[in-house]
Amino acid sequence: MEFYRSFSIALSIEPPAIEEVRMIQEEKRQLALTAFQAFLNTPLELLLQRQQQPDAEAAALALFYSAATTVPAYQAFLTDQGIDFSSIQTFKDFQTLPLLTKENYLLRHPLSSLCRNGRLETCDMIAVSSGSTGKPSFWPRFLANEFQVATRFEQVFYDSFQADTRCTLAVICFPLGTWVGGMYTANCCRHLASKGYPVTTITPGNNPVEIIRVVQELGPGFEQVVLLGYPPFLKDVIDRGRQQGMEWQRHQIKLVFAGEVFSEEWRSFVGERVGGKQPYYDSASLYGTADAGVLGCETPLSICIRRFLADHPQVARALFGESRLPTLVQYDPLSRFFEVHNGTLLFSGNSGIPLVRYHICDTGGLITYDAMLKFLAEWGFDPLMQLQHEGERGIRSLPFVYVFGRSHFTVSYFGANIYPENLTVGLEQPGIQAWVTGKFVLQVTEDPDSNKHLSVVVELAPDVQASEARRQAIATSIRSHLLRLNSEFANYVSLEYQMPQVSLAHTGDPEYFPSGVKHRYTRR
Repeated sequence: MEFYRSFSIALSIEPPAIEEVRMIQEEKRQLALTAFQAFLNTPLELLLQRQQQPDAEAAALALFYSAATTVPAYQAFLTDQGIDFSSIQTFKDFQTLPLLTKENYLLRHPLSSLCRNGRLETCDMIAVSSGSTGKPSFWPRFLANEFQVATRFEQVFYDSFQADTRCTLAVICFPLGTWVGGMYTANCCRHLASKGYPVTTITPGNNPVEIIRVVQELGPGFEQVVLLGYPPFLKDVIDRGRQQGMEWQRHQIKLVFAGEVFSEEWRSFVGERVGGKQPYYDSASLYGTADAGVLGCETPLSICIRRFLADHPQVARALFGESRLPTLVQYDPLSRFFEVHNGTLLFSGNSGIPLVRYHICDTGGLITYDAMLKFLAEWGFDPLMQLQHEGERGIRSLPFVYVFGRSHFTVSYFGANIYPENLTVGLEQPGIQAWVTGKFVLQVTEDPDSNKHLSVVVELAPDVQASEARRQAIATSIRSHLLRLNSEFANYVSLEYQMPQVSLAHTGDPEYFPSGVKHRYTRR
């Protein structure tokens, strides 16, 4: 009891009375049972059909009313903003609501006040964010909140991997512990098994030696193996296995990524190393946050479109208005409702901490399904016809969200915004890709005469030695693809400053590429 009292004080929780405890217990039981039954008994097809825009707008409005009447922190937020929740009657009213941010909302209230009825104990799990933009945050959730996210995994496992008919081993390669990726992903894969999918989950976490051992010893007993993890980490695991003589292609490897934007050249390169032959169906990336789980996922359709755009940079610029290629996913607006504000994304969604018009600082935008197909048709491309030659699954009439990432991950060079995504393509060219891990650090430096230079420190692959020939080849490739992909770089940067100053560092260099730390691709 003393421990509970101390824990409660730390989180600003008043110990509930016995009757209140019993009421909370019963509500949790009923909520868990109802949500679980709905997940188990509702086919994926039906779930993804119920996403018309009017219904989604009504659902967003309903979430607002629920938060405004049950979440103490949101009630206080509205009061501080001078808003009477009963005045919000229409979706147009909803769009006038002030944005939530970490600074103006999450960091100003005790964790318990952010939960429904001011009770942290209405949740059963707490995850920790990566802290990539500051101090790590706590994100509570309840079992019922996981099923909407599990549906995104179901999309990937059903549409891309046909895991409803194939005995599948899901290998969780995200870090375990308090960080959100590993435990959340493991839970969602187990929920798929509960729904009847022949999916078995194992959790080696981000331990390359154990991942390779698991696949070698257990992989032959399954029709396919799905590796789920961060893109550069999975590439490292695959490369280590190849160095040890592992034949990845024997295990029908599928890949699920999250956390970083990557190029289509990178997808092709990694896919080839595991024996992949269908790039639309062999991998998928998730767009997720610790704040609310998975917000959207790549589909065979979105990958097909993105690969066309990667081959036609002028079409990508016309569609996205930028020279870099964003992550392109489809989303269910009844699960996570997106809006665009000044070129950045907002979303509303229910979880342990309900979020209404939450601003996550990701630059990007929205495109309806019909608008996307119409735009591509104007450029002479029909992705539906293209997909019909590859497989019969993965065509869903869901809207698209594209995500560039956060603007503070860019550097400004002679007025040109240089994005890490531009540089990755230069490192993923034939000949060069075998020398490097894919990680680099981009920054703008000054020489003694105060002249600016574009500096790129590149991490070499294990057992690859630095040489002047390799350094020059990497610099030339980066420059070539910057000129091709980034029109600002091509037009703003004079010829004598276009060649980047490339330095080569060994794997795990403690200054630039320390192990066990989330990698940052830029430095100020």
